[in-house]
Amino acid sequence: MNRQQRLKLYNNQERAHTEGTVEQINDQWIFFDAETEEASLMEDFLQQDVEIFRLNRWKSGVLVEAGKISIGKEILLLRDHDLLRVRKHIIYSLERLLDSMNDDAFFQFVTTLNSLDFSLYDCLYCYNHLTFLTDDTRKDGVNFIVFDNQIQICNVQHHFCYFEKVSDRFEFTLNTGKRLIIEKLIS
Repeated sequence: MNRQQRLKLYNNQERAHTEGTVEQINDQWIFFDAETEEASLMEDFLQQDVEIFRLNRWKSGVLVEAGKISIGKEILLLRDHDLLRVRKHIIYSLERLLDSMNDDAFFQFVTTLNSLDFSLYDCLYCYNHLTFLTDDTRKDGVNFIVFDNQIQICNVQHHFCYFEKVSDRFEFTLNTGKRLIIEKLIS
C-alpha cells in the first residue's frame, strides 16, 4: 500500500468534514456549523481544504482569503448563505500512530473501524505509547484510542510488539458490550 492508497482511505472516511453556511457580518466572513450552530471566523480556516456547494455539486479548493476560495486557477468569491464543508483534522497522536503502522495493520485497523460505523475523524482521544519508546531494537506496549460517532462509543486497545516478529493486535470494545479482536503477525 503506497501513500496514495492510504490517502484514499483517509479521504473516504465518514464525517471527515464540518458542514455549514457562511455569512458576511460587519465586513467579516463567519462560518456557522450546521450541527452545533457554533460560529467561527473564516480567517481561522485560511489555507485549509474546503468544499463549496455550487451548481448542485461540491467543488474542492483552498480558502486563500476570508471570502475567497481558490479552485485550480479560478478564484470563487463567497456569497451569503453559501454551503461549505471544511476538512477536519485527525488528532495528532492518532495521525502519528497511523503513520508508524505497517500497511497491513493500518488497512486492517481502518477497515475494521469503518465496518463498526466509526471514522478516523470520530477520535476523541489517543494515547500513543510508541512515541515515548526510544529503544530502536524492541518496542512493545499498548496504545489506547476512543471514538465517538454520536450513536456509540468505541474503545480500541492496540497491543504491539515490534522486535524479531511484528505483532499488532486490536481489541475493539463498543459501549453496547460488542467486542472484536483482530491480530496481524509478520515474521
